[in-house]
Amino acid sequence: MKELVVISGKGGTGKTSFTAAFAQLAAKGVLCDADVDAADLHLLCAPTIRQCHDFRGGGVAGIDTDRCTQCGLCRDKCRWDAITRDYTVDEIACEGCGVCVWMCPEGAVVFKEKICGQWFVSDTRFGPMVHARLGIAEENSGKLVTLVRKQARELAEKRGCGLIITDGPPGTGCPVIASIGGAKALLIVTEPTVSGMHDMERVVQLANHFNVPAMVCVNKFDVNIENTRKIKTRVAEMGLRVLAPVPFDPVVTRAMVQGKTVLEYDAGSQVSRALERVWDAVREAL
Repeated sequence: MKELVVISGKGGTGKTSFTAAFAQLAAKGVLCDADVDAADLHLLCAPTIRQCHDFRGGGVAGIDTDRCTQCGLCRDKCRWDAITRDYTVDEIACEGCGVCVWMCPEGAVVFKEKICGQWFVSDTRFGPMVHARLGIAEENSGKLVTLVRKQARELAEKRGCGLIITDGPPGTGCPVIASIGGAKALLIVTEPTVSGMHDMERVVQLANHFNVPAMVCVNKFDVNIENTRKIKTRVAEMGLRVLAPVPFDPVVTRAMVQGKTVLEYDAGSQVSRALERVWDAVREAL
């Protein structure tokens, strides 16, 4: 089983557009949207949901008023000020750390498991897809990423698919760490800006730390040729491969507005041809 994870050090580099295009070019595989905090692969793939499951990713404190003696210990120890003067819990302020549960001498604080979002198994015109929606202001996105990837792998095994294409989250935090472990290869999509270069270096360091092979592609490379040159030089210094660059073209935006991949919208565009070259290199690496 081979999994390609498309990530980026920062948001807005175009990784979701890349992932959708790869899904079309791969013809057979399982799609996985691991960017659960801000999932948007479904906007291009128009999934038909076949299964919907609740995601239970943590707990929230509650106080049993019959057992509570209002000793004040829970209020003193709660660093989030989530326990009110009348000893009720503000569920918005509660971070679910559980300190009040451990410290209550009367055992009056209960820890209720809560639903933090949903995850889905869907069909798309490019093949099956596993994706999720994290609730507003909810935590445990890394746990949900792990769950989504696990379900995608099980689905691929069940359907005899040898490839999983995963749209990973941006940045270098917990969701990214959860999205790259065990992957066959990473494609890091960056852009020729100062922040793009900086964040690309950080995510390369993360990939190296977890010993996951990575490649780099510069999207919208012609927006700043000098920065593109600097990125290529820096990536070479880090011992990674730089794939064919992808030019800037408003056709990508027009395709997104229509809910299509750029290859569906205009297969003859320079961007489409560049993405085909990138996919050929990725497929060879896999």
